[in-house]
Amino acid sequence: MASAAINAQPATKEKTPKTTKTASKSVAKSPKKPKTVRITVTRSASPAVEAPPSFATALGLRGKRDELNLKSSVVIVMNQDTKDIYYEKNSSVSLPIASISKLMTAMVMLDAKLPMDETIVINSEDAHIYKHSRLAEGTALTRDEALHLALMSSENRAAYTLARNYPGGLPVFVAAMNHKAKELGMDHTHFEDPTGLTSENVASAEDLTRMLNAAYQYKLIREYSTWPELTMVIGNRPQKFLNTNRLVRSGDMDIGLQKTGFINAAGRCLVMQAKVNNTPLLLVFLDSVGTQSRFADAVRVRDWYERMPSGEPQPIRRLM
Repeated sequence: MASAAINAQPATKEKTPKTTKTASKSVAKSPKKPKTVRITVTRSASPAVEAPPSFATALGLRGKRDELNLKSSVVIVMNQDTKDIYYEKNSSVSLPIASISKLMTAMVMLDAKLPMDETIVINSEDAHIYKHSRLAEGTALTRDEALHLALMSSENRAAYTLARNYPGGLPVFVAAMNHKAKELGMDHTHFEDPTGLTSENVASAEDLTRMLNAAYQYKLIREYSTWPELTMVIGNRPQKFLNTNRLVRSGDMDIGLQKTGFINAAGRCLVMQAKVNNTPLLLVFLDSVGTQSRFADAVRVRDWYERMPSGEPQPIRRLM
């Protein structure tokens, strides 16, 4: 019986070649159905998840080539000492500046000369307005710690509670931000909040060189914007906060102050004070395309400056 069973197998194969072909056709067709389904549900092809364009994109500024092939829509490179502008691209257009606003927040807070060791608390208002934060409602920290986190890790709740605890509260603080901007000659700048999460915080690149130069005069702003990391006890547990600004390593550039920012309306932004060939430069990059492009732009500018045969580029004009 065993040999009969063995002999029956090849007989079946010989007599039914068409059946085998038909089966193989069905097997070949079956993978096509899931492929079709996958194509129709691919999320990257769905326009519903696309972020709104930045203001610079809407104005037609993004993607235009320039001499250095920089990826930022707005650029300015200025000598901090002489105010000579060596390079610029759309530098007079007012655009959202995102968390770069926190440099003005820091200056206004420091100008008030409030006690830096005074304890302030993240309350329900702070937590409700800025939902994503490691500073939970009820977190107590000193004014100094809040400033440190606002500049180093761009903590929105820290910046907001600094403004809320300003004499007169948030409205007076925002008014002081705009008053300070006018004092610095930032005529194309306006602030609506202390964090920059609103697209109504706008400035031109020219104005940002004025703000950046003013912020550089504050020792704490220089230190905290370049501090590598900070460990704080939050809710009885130590937490490490990293510097979100230091994506250009200190070995790449001699950086004295650096602040980043991002919201959809602003794109990726960066302002920086750095020395190149022993010359202090103020660098502004707004509406850059990728997460790393603004930092790559800073390196491109450094390399371009270092290649100058005369030691520095010919100035285009001087900021008045």
